[in-house]
Amino acid sequence: MNSTPRIMITGVGAVCGAGLGVDAIWSAILDGRSAVAPIRQWDSSRWPARLAAEVTEVSSQTLVEDRRLHKFISRTDMFGLYAAQGAIQQSGLLAHREKLEAPAVTRFNDRSGVFVGSGGGVYQNNYDFLPLITASGGDLKGFGRELTSTVNPMWLLRNLPNNVLCYIGIRHGFKGTNACITNQCVGGIMAVAEAAAALRSGEADRAVAAGHDATIDPETVLHFHKLGLLAEDAVRPFDRDRRGTVLGEGAAAFVLETDEGARSRKAEIVGEFLGSGCSTEGTGVVGVRPDGAGLSQAIELALADAQVSSEEVGLIVAHGNGTRASDASEANAIHRVFGDRPPPVTAFKWAYGHLVAASGSIDLALALRALRDGVVPGIPTLNSLDPALAPLPVSQKPQSLRGSVAVIACRGFGGMNAVLVVRAVPVSRAE
Repeated sequence: MNSTPRIMITGVGAVCGAGLGVDAIWSAILDGRSAVAPIRQWDSSRWPARLAAEVTEVSSQTLVEDRRLHKFISRTDMFGLYAAQGAIQQSGLLAHREKLEAPAVTRFNDRSGVFVGSGGGVYQNNYDFLPLITASGGDLKGFGRELTSTVNPMWLLRNLPNNVLCYIGIRHGFKGTNACITNQCVGGIMAVAEAAAALRSGEADRAVAAGHDATIDPETVLHFHKLGLLAEDAVRPFDRDRRGTVLGEGAAAFVLETDEGARSRKAEIVGEFLGSGCSTEGTGVVGVRPDGAGLSQAIELALADAQVSSEEVGLIVAHGNGTRASDASEANAIHRVFGDRPPPVTAFKWAYGHLVAASGSIDLALALRALRDGVVPGIPTLNSLDPALAPLPVSQKPQSLRGSVAVIACRGFGGMNAVLVVRAVPVSRAE
């Protein structure tokens, strides 16, 4: 008899350029609306790359209600905290805790973990220092004398990579096992995998897992452009004329619980976590294996962990970043695992850009919604499938699911590949 607990997802929250909350983002996906537009955070009129998928017309107070916290956290932290709050609210954890007696509340808090995948930071984190560096003219003593009066004293606190993890715990009193993962693009999806592992091993009864990032700043955009990774008009996953990706910003978060815990409080079940897999290709910082062997290994590991066969998969949410090398490699990985009849494939970066550390997380949120609604959204920017990638079941139009299991693939610099497997569970109260 298998004693490993089943892991249920009982809350989901998200924010990105396509909308606030999963409902708004899902509506944009189904309507074919993309958030990719000219950059507004600075004057990009003379910049070599001018597009991004920004979160616009949303106040800081909408994201984080407590104004006192704003001076201690960065833009990316606000996204992470907003998404986490949405997931926690949907899960009903706090309402359940309010009904417990004091000893049970203590145990509840001690058994509630937090796992967060965050970006490694962007160049704008250091902009506070630039005027003083210029003014000091290379005089390090002069730089040191003026440092405290010139640079914001909250600089360090505002840029800690584990801010979201800390403030989730502080705000809600969650004192259990935790981890902050800064593994570039796969950080957010690995936070989910680590949270599930903690529940399976008995370290926690429930956990919040989030991924967040905000990479749209002048130097980051410039460097991605110099690497030849950015598109000039749109993200076109698997298209014959694809030219690259576009940076986005945002976050997604989840509440994971053991099946026993979720059912004992009659929680609403959004989906079931089945397994995860991770691999690294060792090809260099930006290189990927053309044959897709690294990603296919991660998919196979995830399916084995989930105890699911490739024939049972009904949907693949691809990384689909729109770069020529990555998309070709990903198509080869899919063929290696699923043969010439893979399940329907889709990708979402056309709508909200590449969210880096949050990219896998938000793809997971939408995979769960696709499973619930029984539809595989199309890719509106896909005009003509690259013949070299065929047969690949991607479409400009919506497709039907082939089953109740989804595979979510995420890739990052350094040859990182991370994959999750989840299953649909009808939205209902657990008995």
